[in-house]
Amino acid sequence: MRILICGSMAFDTIMVFGDQFRNHILPDKIHMLNICFLVPEMRREFGGTAGNIAYNLKLLEGNPLIMATVGDDFAGYTEWLAQHQLDTTYIKQIPGTFTAQAFITTDQNNNQIIAFHPGAMNECHQNSVRDTNHIDLAIIAPDGREGMFLHARECHEMGIPFMFDPGQGLPMFNGEELLHFIDLATYVAVNDYEAQLLQEKTGLTLEQIAEKVHALIVTKGAQGSTIYADGKIYEIPCVKADAIVDPTGCGDAYRAGLLYGIVQGWDWNVCGRLASVMGAIKIASKGAQNHQATREEIQNIYSQILVNETLSQLSAESDT
Repeated sequence: MRILICGSMAFDTIMVFGDQFRNHILPDKIHMLNICFLVPEMRREFGGTAGNIAYNLKLLEGNPLIMATVGDDFAGYTEWLAQHQLDTTYIKQIPGTFTAQAFITTDQNNNQIIAFHPGAMNECHQNSVRDTNHIDLAIIAPDGREGMFLHARECHEMGIPFMFDPGQGLPMFNGEELLHFIDLATYVAVNDYEAQLLQEKTGLTLEQIAEKVHALIVTKGAQGSTIYADGKIYEIPCVKADAIVDPTGCGDAYRAGLLYGIVQGWDWNVCGRLASVMGAIKIASKGAQNHQATREEIQNIYSQILVNETLSQLSAESDT
């Protein structure tokens, strides 16, 4: 099954400040801010929504195809993708640009100051879904505004079912534009904050949005996730992780599990639980693409969850 992933490819530069921002920013001087934070700890990670989702789908032995635009500085990322046998056919280099980059400075209270340079991502409309073939499912993840419109329209016109995942790009669109995406989409996936914003912008409740698509998925972090589908509400519990290290990319890992389950034709309880497993595996590692797990290991974790749920249910029944 071929899954097309339209979204960003990016470098994440993560810097750690060994104090608290508030100790160095004078509230009465923020109108003339000029400050330098010493960050002795720094790392550079491979990221971007498309790259993260594809990486996780490959762990599941899926067949992801990345569609994205990148800059002249992408060579190192290309090597990483080749190392993990990820297809780069539809990754287009835009001469004279940088690959999208996020510069993240985190203090000791986990407050963050982030600067994001979209770079080549803004040219994603130079790629066309019409250049692909035999696509079974697609996702329109955060990317350049014009490209997101184009790729959603092309998927709809070509009869390719797709998931609309506005993510951090949601504020780029007004209510009418978001309704347009929803009308074209087969599935919609958002986190709980984005779900609230989506309701405010469109004037629709979550139930009303769910009526327009095959499924609406709302992730809620440690509170699990909710899937509205088939006129039902599926409450998916959070999977306990081995460690809570870094939430970066957890949403993308979750979406990879969803996409994989959908192309397999599995029911929503199975899709949701697999998605939660992928998120739990990811959160135990730094960075969005450093976790490693074989398909067999993922399957074993999933199976153990079912065993634990069954035992809990039996225990509850015996208590009553």
